[in-house]
Amino acid sequence: MKKYLLLATGFAFTLNAIAQKEKIFTDKDYERAEKFMSYYTESYIDNGSLKPNWLAADRFWYQTTSVQGMEFILVNPVKKIKTAAFDHQKMAVALSAAAGKTYQANKLPITAINYTDDGKLLAITADDKRWKVDFKSYKVTIDDSTPTPVKAIATRSRGGNLEILSPDGKKAVYIKDYNLWLRDIVSNEKKQLTTDGIKDYGYATDNAGWKSSNNAIVRWSPDSKKIATFQQDQRMVSDMYLVSTNVGAPVLSAWKYPLPGDKAIPTIRRVIIDVETSSVVSLQIPPDPHRATLSDDIASSGTFDDIDWKADGTEMAFLSTSRDHKQEKFRIANATTGAVREVFEEVVKTQFESGRGAINWRYLPKSNEILWYSERDNWGHLYLYDATTGKLKNQITKGEWVVTRLLKVDEKNRQLVFMACGREKGNPYFTHLYKIGFDGKNLVSLSPEDGNHQISFSPSENYFIDTYSKPDVPPVITYRSMTGKLVMELEKTDVSRLQATGWKAPAVVSVKANDGKTDIFGLVFTPTTMDPQKKYPVIDYIYPGPQGGSVGNWSFSASRGDHQALAELGFIVVLIEGTSNPFRSKSYHDMNYGNMGENTLPDQITAIRQLSQQFPIDTNKVGIWGHSGGGFATAAAMLRYPDFFKVGIAESGNHDNRNYEDDWGERYNGLVENSNYEAQANQTYAKNLKGKLLLAHGMMDNNVPPSNTMLVVDALIKANKTFDLLLFPNSAHGFGAFGPYMMRRRWDYFVTNLLNDRPPKDYQMRGARN
Repeated sequence: MKKYLLLATGFAFTLNAIAQKEKIFTDKDYERAEKFMSYYTESYIDNGSLKPNWLAADRFWYQTTSVQGMEFILVNPVKKIKTAAFDHQKMAVALSAAAGKTYQANKLPITAINYTDDGKLLAITADDKRWKVDFKSYKVTIDDSTPTPVKAIATRSRGGNLEILSPDGKKAVYIKDYNLWLRDIVSNEKKQLTTDGIKDYGYATDNAGWKSSNNAIVRWSPDSKKIATFQQDQRMVSDMYLVSTNVGAPVLSAWKYPLPGDKAIPTIRRVIIDVETSSVVSLQIPPDPHRATLSDDIASSGTFDDIDWKADGTEMAFLSTSRDHKQEKFRIANATTGAVREVFEEVVKTQFESGRGAINWRYLPKSNEILWYSERDNWGHLYLYDATTGKLKNQITKGEWVVTRLLKVDEKNRQLVFMACGREKGNPYFTHLYKIGFDGKNLVSLSPEDGNHQISFSPSENYFIDTYSKPDVPPVITYRSMTGKLVMELEKTDVSRLQATGWKAPAVVSVKANDGKTDIFGLVFTPTTMDPQKKYPVIDYIYPGPQGGSVGNWSFSASRGDHQALAELGFIVVLIEGTSNPFRSKSYHDMNYGNMGENTLPDQITAIRQLSQQFPIDTNKVGIWGHSGGGFATAAAMLRYPDFFKVGIAESGNHDNRNYEDDWGERYNGLVENSNYEAQANQTYAKNLKGKLLLAHGMMDNNVPPSNTMLVVDALIKANKTFDLLLFPNSAHGFGAFGPYMMRRRWDYFVTNLLNDRPPKDYQMRGARN
């Protein structure tokens, strides 16, 4: 009996010790962590952003918000002053008297302010009513006059399709029954422009496989007389199918969705349509693949990509991109005859890009020149070509830095204004504003302060508003002239109230990539209260690109997703911008070309080990999660590096790029016959799973079809592996209304499996409560 009693006592002691080690999280713990989400933190930021409302002579007004309330500011660049837009107290009294309700001076519901050209207050809009203001007496009366309509570039037709307005605002085109129609904005008269469009061979149709709409893809000529568009041939393209979840018969969703290696992909027969005569001119070239230079779409710029008209509408310059994105042909079409002149071509070994977030080439018919963007010297730069001979005249920008966006072309003064990154010392991802001559001389930095710069030009483009910041430094907003001179500082974001809540910014870090020599950068989020005697499990948030990385925007943000919130639960969270991502050299971006299955994971592992020397990271407890491409990378981490990554959450992953849309894989991985897609597919490594893996997917994901996750599920079952699966019925790629639930399950999964603690039962996120 004594022996058995001894054993029982020892067993009970062991259970008690285990129970003491396990922390039981409460709703209060999760509530505290959730306080670091943006829907809480943003309310503690004063003067955080500025939206200019432009007036004559580059003057403008804007509204600031702080703990004291709202204030309206008027800026005059000529006098270099900013003042209150009006007497707030007098306006509150006058508006209260006129409206018959009480308004406070620091909470005026004003959405518009009008001034005379000489700066006198004329009218305001408050509570959706327009009020005349006597600027001397501050007497306010209702204004019954009809305001001037705001010019738009698009409007909705009765059928819900987007109508694309002409530059003069008098006409609009839209799709009806696979054909293009024209509507006169004033008379509402409609006429059919094309007649031979049919299902899967319609005009201006918007379908890139991973995204689609009923909106027309066209590019108007500057004189509003012609449009450049296409007839898209999808007749032989394979279909994708999704099925709804509901009581009764499910609804089948089917659309054209080509896959890498498919014999048939969508092609576009290029046409120019004269909207006045309804004549349709086919360009005298074979149909082009559904490809463009900016992304895996032909309308990612907001209009028909890679088109540039001559001002009088007689010529149209365009690019033809090969299926594998390795060949670009610069062509100029006669808008009347359809004849096409070949100007020059560029061929690359991997894939061609025309910029970062913007298409950076231009046709300059006045000088018979072409501005061209190329990474031929390993860096993204601008070049000047002769449009007649197709010969290079000179390289405009050069050096170990990257032109990202060409913003302005001043043909008269032969000057360019553009954004670029990597030229200044420090973080290579910080973008700055520059100007330079067509001849490559007189390069001037217009935004010299250290940080990531966001630019907004005045109507005359003689001035610009510059908002610059860093991930750990709040924004400063200035007004500058295009000479580079500082006109005035407008606002400086104040985060003192936010800091008083316990908030802190992430640490910006730099480590070496897996090659041991390349600098890579990232962010580290640590708990606001840390135990100096403790090491913390690490969670690696990953987005491997190759069109963008884990950090994404390098400007200040009070909350980046739920990274700090997760850290508050007892983790260190890292975001590492691995190699093979943009905004660096061409060779850097191409490091994983043809082998996307690598997913920057060697860089992630190396970085975490280096960071453990700077931060109290427990490298024996490494978690990882990501969405979309990050879901692909997360599952790859768990299956390819199972001894390093212990817990993973893979959301909406494109686990086998043979099951993802053709343009993305064939661009960044190469054609199927030139790249081993099977070796990169996650299900191939299912037998290696050792840790805890949660797979999640929306069942109506029309971007990354759920079959991607089901392939991994099937392989894990066949390998007799234990894993977790979360499916969202009727949900698209980003989970939509299920987002807060996914976030809570993510927290629970890491708390349970990486901390070995117990989460609160069914905690409801604020996002789900609202």
